[in-house]
Amino acid sequence: MAPDRRKMIVEAATKSFSLFGYKATTMDQVAKLANVGKGTIYTFFKNKEELFEEIISSMVQEMIAEADAAIQPGLPITENVHHALYRLLEFRSRHQLMIKLVQEETEMGTLAVSEMLQHVENEIISYLRGKLETAIEKGSIPSMNTELTSFLLLKMYIALVSDWERNHEPLSSEEIAEIMKVFLLKGLPE
Repeated sequence: MAPDRRKMIVEAATKSFSLFGYKATTMDQVAKLANVGKGTIYTFFKNKEELFEEIISSMVQEMIAEADAAIQPGLPITENVHHALYRLLEFRSRHQLMIKLVQEETEMGTLAVSEMLQHVENEIISYLRGKLETAIEKGSIPSMNTELTSFLLLKMYIALVSDWERNHEPLSSEEIAEIMKVFLLKGLPE
């Protein structure tokens, strides 16, 4: 059976982007890693940007599958949102490509990387928004601006998981869940 050249190219490009970042990855490197001629890459992808987009789209699908796997029917929406966000950020912190992209954006401000990371964030917000809208339809939570709430949930979660830990003891998963519940889904205590 003939090797799936497209798959080999995508895997090689993922490896190259993960090791060297977007900016430093060249089509020559990808061709060498995939063991194909550079022209073969162009039979499948117009350019590096299109190849990068395909890899990021696949990664987003993986992230959503991870989040879906964390959701447990029968649990309150507050707990399921927490489980999904925890799994998404866990994926982000252990997936080599995401680590490299965040590092490249921070250190170099590469526009293509910034745009792709924004795309990933938008997909996560869209995912959360869908979960909140379903909960509203079921009457599990009151009506709200689901897009804004999803944005705030993601940003608060990132702040509690990574930003807080720079200067404080890490919060437990239970503490984070309770904070999320209180501030965004129940409202501030009186």
